[in-house]
Order: sequence, then C-alpha cells, then structure tokens
Amino acid sequence: MNSMKFRRTAIAVAAAALLPFSLAACSDSGDTKAAPPAAGDEAKTGASNPTGDSMTGDQPFGAACAGVPKEGAGSFDGMAKDPVATAASNNPALSTLVSAVKQAGLVDTLNNAKDITVFAPTNDAFAKIPKADLDKVLADKATLTKILTYHVVGQKLTPKQLENGSFETLQKGMVNTAGSGESYKVNDTSNVVCGNVKTANANVYIVDTVLMPK
Repeated sequence: MNSMKFRRTAIAVAAAALLPFSLAACSDSGDTKAAPPAAGDEAKTGASNPTGDSMTGDQPFGAACAGVPKEGAGSFDGMAKDPVATAASNNPALSTLVSAVKQAGLVDTLNNAKDITVFAPTNDAFAKIPKADLDKVLADKATLTKILTYHVVGQKLTPKQLENGSFETLQKGMVNTAGSGESYKVNDTSNVVCGNVKTANANVYIVDTVLMPK
C-alpha cells in the first residue's frame, strides 16, 4: 500500500517537473508562427504593391475627362485593358473617329501597333468640318487614311514630352506640340481636352480639332 502511494507521488512529481517544459515548447511554437517577415520579405511586399504616390502626375487630365464613363469598358480602367481602336470604340465621345477608322480599314493596324500615341479628335472636332467636306473625305479611303495616320505617332508620348515637341507621324508628316501642366496644343490649332489616357498599346490625347497633314 505504501509502495503504491510512493509510485503515485513519484509520477505526480515527474509530471509537475515536465509541465513547464511542455508549456515553453508550445510558447516557442506560437512565437515562430507570429514572427514578423524578414526585411527582404517586407521589401518584396513593397515592390509588388507600390504606393499611390508613384502614380502622381500619371493620371488623365483635362476638362473633357469628366465626360468619360466612370465604369465599364469605356471608363479609364476599361480602356486601359484594350488596344486603342477597341478602347476608343467604347468611348461615346469618339464614335465618329471610330467610324472613320473602320471606313479606312485601320482597326487592326492600330490595335496591333506597339507603343503608339494617338491624338483622337472628338465628335465635336469632326462636327467643325462642313458636312459635305467630311462626307467627301470619308468616301475617299486614301485621303481618309492619310488624315487618320497623321494623328498617330510611333512612340508613347508623356505630357512632359508635349511641352515643346515635334514628332513624326505614321503618315510621315510632323506634328508639333506645346504647353505645360494640363494645357497643351497640337499644331497651334487643336487643344488637348483630355490627355494621358492609357490603353493597352497606346497613350491617347483627346483633341478638339481634326489635324490636317501639311
């Protein structure tokens, strides 16, 4: 009987002695799971998720930008996912331009081009041209192609480059740009009314006057 009591007492003492080590092990395991990421991991996280500050000055600008749809394929986010001709087709203010591009057979040319800039005339820009003259141009594919390709530059232009620039177009003529901030002109006649619009393959500057090759 005394022997039984002694064995029970010994087991209890051993269990009490082991308990702190068990708790310590559990605590260490918890600390390992909750450990903060290494400095390198934090750097990777920051690199893959840049702050909004890096986008400062790289957003669309201009009074006419307010008329761009807030959501859907015609919004700025939506246009950024599509090549330029497709993106323009989703913007109601560019429907005349889109019709002209289709008439000239330039949809695939523009959509497949790499890193271009398009000066895109609004519907109101085309409306400045007398209807008889516009109809005549739309019916003449060669002339229409020449005019439309004059609105395309073979590189992506930033607003900074437009401050005092001269660029060769796909039509082989030159366009001249000037301005600063959110106010720019093309060939001294056409105002940028919504600039720095991104599409999958182009930077777009929406303008209020159709440019004519010289």
